[in-house]
Amino acid sequence: MTGPLFVDTNVLVYRYDTGEPAKQSRADDWFRFVWRSRSGRLSFQVLQELYSTLTRKLKPAMPVPDAQQVVRSLASWQPVAIDLAILERAWLLQEYHFVSWWDALIVAAAQTCECRVLLTEDLQHGHEFGTVRVLNPFASPERTPEEILEALAL
Repeated sequence: MTGPLFVDTNVLVYRYDTGEPAKQSRADDWFRFVWRSRSGRLSFQVLQELYSTLTRKLKPAMPVPDAQQVVRSLASWQPVAIDLAILERAWLLQEYHFVSWWDALIVAAAQTCECRVLLTEDLQHGHEFGTVRVLNPFASPERTPEEILEALAL
């Protein structure tokens, strides 16, 4: 079994985005793997961004009660709250790795959750932030999530 995987907002949004069928299918593959393996982790920042995107930016927008249910179900993934320790870590990441503030918060939350993998398309695939490696879940659509993680020896 793999260790915990931190899932960024964009991966979750694509699961519900019918305007991007290839990414929607791939996001669903990763979502099912993470759910089955009980390896999914995220932060309350991710849940907030997800809710906002589903109800305001997604076309067509998801009905509010449905988006609320999505967020409630993902609460079982042990979301981490952004606290002062995560802010401090994010400031260092932002300065050292020259990433945006919001991406630094995501990486800091992934580190706090002791994840070795961060699933996102927003950062450079393969980049390592200490013990956290960025994995673009859309980069190798021909391989299963299990095959990708096995190749990384995770």
